[in-house]
Amino acid sequence: MSLGLSIAEAAPWYNLGLVVISVFLFIKLFTTPVRDKRVYLMPWKLLFFALLVFIVEEVITVLRQMEVINIPKHINGFFEIIIICTFIYTLLLQKEHMKMTRA
Repeated sequence: MSLGLSIAEAAPWYNLGLVVISVFLFIKLFTTPVRDKRVYLMPWKLLFFALLVFIVEEVITVLRQMEVINIPKHINGFFEIIIICTFIYTLLLQKEHMKMTRA
């Protein structure tokens, strides 16, 4: 087995390991009491949603590699479109919030 194939096979497992750390940090963020009413958490909630979509995508990839499920690979593109659209919407929300706080 070549180095590239080995990395391609192990990458979804490493991604899921790093996602566990990210989910823990998001949970800490959302459970921290908000003392200032100007804190705007909606973009972070949307980023958490994108992270959850990424988790679903990676779990499907791992299950496909283990041959537990038989789903075509082009399904991953739909998940990536959802993630990218969520990121763009998050940026637009943050831009609008910054515009409103300056006024």
